[in-house]
Amino acid sequence: MKITSRMLLPVLLAVAGSTTHAERADRNKPVGLEADRVSVDDKQKIQTFEGNVRLTQGTMSISTGKMVVRQDADGFQSGTAYGGTLANEGLARFKQKREGRSDFIEGEAERIEHDNRTEKTEFHGRARVKSGLDEVRGAYISYDGKTENYLVDGAGGKGRVTATIYPRDKTKPEATTKP
Repeated sequence: MKITSRMLLPVLLAVAGSTTHAERADRNKPVGLEADRVSVDDKQKIQTFEGNVRLTQGTMSISTGKMVVRQDADGFQSGTAYGGTLANEGLARFKQKREGRSDFIEGEAERIEHDNRTEKTEFHGRARVKSGLDEVRGAYISYDGKTENYLVDGAGGKGRVTATIYPRDKTKPEATTKP
């Protein structure tokens, strides 16, 4: 299905769900991290992980070529995951189980940025977000966790946004999802 940017909000709400619906228990799980190289700048509060980076926390996983994490004076963190290896086709990828459901939300892009303070996540370049069987693709996807608003852009009017949405079985209510 091809859609225009004016039709995005209903599509994105149906497709991506809310990252606030991510598995809550994950927040209290330990973080596991693997990388070929790690550098830490304690003064600037910047940590850089490079080479086949894999981060896990509960049901959440991120795999990428490089990840940079910054911490501000108030303790809030922001991170940027960059694709960059042939093994992952130059894309940063994440996956996390949704709260109260058996399905996962997955995303990928050439660059994924997340800011804990603003609760905003941005996917730049070959962006894709999938929830269950539903999927949306564009050059850029932005999600605001505070307002639960989405924006998908098909490359500034030069590209298209595509979405595939499957009908919901109305006889089976979804546990914690909003209508």
